[in-house]
Amino acid sequence: MGRAFTYVILGGGVAAGYAALEFVRRRGDAAPGELCIISEEAVAPYERPALSKGYLLPEGACLFQSRIKECLRKTCAARLPGFHTCVGANDELLTTKWYKEQGIELVLGTKVISADVRRKTLLTATGETISYKTLIIATGARALKLQEFGIQGSDASNICYLRNIDDADKLVNAMKSCPGGNAVVIGGGYIGMECAAALVTNKIRVTMVFPEKHCMGRLFTEKIAEYYEDYYTSRGVTFVKGTVLTSFERDTTGKVTAVILKDGRHLPADMVVVGIGIRANTSLFEGQLVMSMENGGIKVNGQLQTSDSSVYAVGDVAAFPIKLFDGDIRRLEHVDSARRTARHAVASILEPSKTRDIDYLPFFYSRVFTLSWQFYGDNVGEVVHFGDFTSSSPRFGAYWVNKGRIAGAFLEGGSRDEYEAISVAVRRKAKVANMAELEKQGLAFAIQESQTEAPDCGLAVVGKPTYAWHATAGVVAAVSIAAIGYWYGRKRRRW
Repeated sequence: MGRAFTYVILGGGVAAGYAALEFVRRRGDAAPGELCIISEEAVAPYERPALSKGYLLPEGACLFQSRIKECLRKTCAARLPGFHTCVGANDELLTTKWYKEQGIELVLGTKVISADVRRKTLLTATGETISYKTLIIATGARALKLQEFGIQGSDASNICYLRNIDDADKLVNAMKSCPGGNAVVIGGGYIGMECAAALVTNKIRVTMVFPEKHCMGRLFTEKIAEYYEDYYTSRGVTFVKGTVLTSFERDTTGKVTAVILKDGRHLPADMVVVGIGIRANTSLFEGQLVMSMENGGIKVNGQLQTSDSSVYAVGDVAAFPIKLFDGDIRRLEHVDSARRTARHAVASILEPSKTRDIDYLPFFYSRVFTLSWQFYGDNVGEVVHFGDFTSSSPRFGAYWVNKGRIAGAFLEGGSRDEYEAISVAVRRKAKVANMAELEKQGLAFAIQESQTEAPDCGLAVVGKPTYAWHATAGVVAAVSIAAIGYWYGRKRRRW
């Protein structure tokens, strides 16, 4: 028993949806048996970033409640709002209906338990064999669990993670069960920071615990982190840094009632949110495809092609060469990379002679409360901070200068043109003659660089991040804590 397809996309997250959309854009509707998406989740591909933003906010706070209700009528997933991936032409959402209309078969709620790259087959948990001619691996990554670090009692029902809709539903239910209660967030990275903001917006007291000296340790400088920690503190978040949890106190039902730290402190907890990193889902292909041991992903070339010519890898699972970093192999854990690599892989498959190697500018962003920042490039070299770190409407940033050139840039509170300017400065590896002058010029340095003709240095300015386009085209998908939190707060004051 089995089915055969020309193209199979394995995975149901952001990358899978964007790969499907790119296929349709380049080929039109798929013929029967041509393309399928296999996903463990029961819903069509969706924008995972929304899980830590609009999805966790009070339902009554949604500025686009009417749109979400309409989307609910179009889908069968409880509480699933309008953030299916890849808003297409005329803001069309890529729902199950869209996939059917394009001739793309969705094989949902299906776990693949083994893969045979040589035979080009996938075996599902139900015993079905699905064969392919070309495979796109978009399996993403999984959240690291406390059990993997030997933490006893970490299977309690009020311990939450956030990677998929089921996780988000559990987190929402946990918040509803303890209004005005205490939440302990383990981890000070992306998930920890965004979930803490959502918890506070839901009127829950939050304590964040992480071993590093400051939040967002992989990206932020100490000065940048200090600003965000002070802002979070003003919103009621408590930070406990430089220590880790060792165990839990639990009641007779097995629920966590307190988090016990290595330094001996006991933190009361009605719920616990864990965000301690992710691990790429590579297990199906280990021993069959070349892996990037340094990055923990499947190694691909500039066409996103693996060591087997019929298999491509995209998104969080792919470790690919970054031209800007002299071909250094990186595995990037961010939605923009997932979108871009997915689209590029499909271009490589369908039009190989016309598709150059990917030239991706690493890009990260986040939006919490009334704050919004973007980062481009690599945070290596000497740091130069600029701007106003004290204003209630902040606009500040930093450059990373390596070997006399801009290697990375960060900006909080910028306009679309200003974000574009810092991306150009990084893309061009703008030359820095004087560090003191760079600090004095600040953002003006990037703006001036963006307004000058690009030097002939072999670095083509191509492939802008998809974030700007998506934020415009998919307003429901991009619902932010900033806008909703502001609206919700004003409405509560009027009641």
